[in-house]
Amino acid sequence: MADQLTRDLAATLRSARIETGLSVNALADHSGVSRAMIAKIERGEAQPTAALLGRLAGALGLTLSELFARTEGESPRLARLADQTVWVDPETGYRRRSVSPAGGPVQLVEVELPAGAKVSYPADSYAVAHHQIYVLDGRLRFHEGDLRHDLGAGDCLELGAPVPCAYENPAGRACRYLVVLSPRRAR
Repeated sequence: MADQLTRDLAATLRSARIETGLSVNALADHSGVSRAMIAKIERGEAQPTAALLGRLAGALGLTLSELFARTEGESPRLARLADQTVWVDPETGYRRRSVSPAGGPVQLVEVELPAGAKVSYPADSYAVAHHQIYVLDGRLRFHEGDLRHDLGAGDCLELGAPVPCAYENPAGRACRYLVVLSPRRAR
């Protein structure tokens, strides 16, 4: 039985797909996710991984944060800790918490990446929003296309042009970092 967040996420994905005018086949072609998997996710029968959600969101022209913000619905200007949505990737144990109120001009997402875990996203995931990564605790290896950035607590990385990226924790303990997203603007 799917939990409420999984059911809400399923409905949001289906709604976003329909809103963009994509059939399941077209979304499968654009995202590289199988038709069968998309159908299972939209019915709430499968809990998608972070990487899979990133591919679907990117194909729909959304960031992963925007997808979760739509799932959470309207919220007040104050996002109390107890009310912030937490989602855990069933594959890696990656833990994602939406820190900022949904629908604001800037999105803050706190992530805890377990030791040894790696989560990859396609370039589409970075096309619609400007990203910065601020490491709160631990070590993070960020792969930005062919570039590799080794980051420690207090380091902040501004991402460049959209390319496939991966978050990797090479350390023996969890890494916590904050992702700050804002609408992409021309420079």
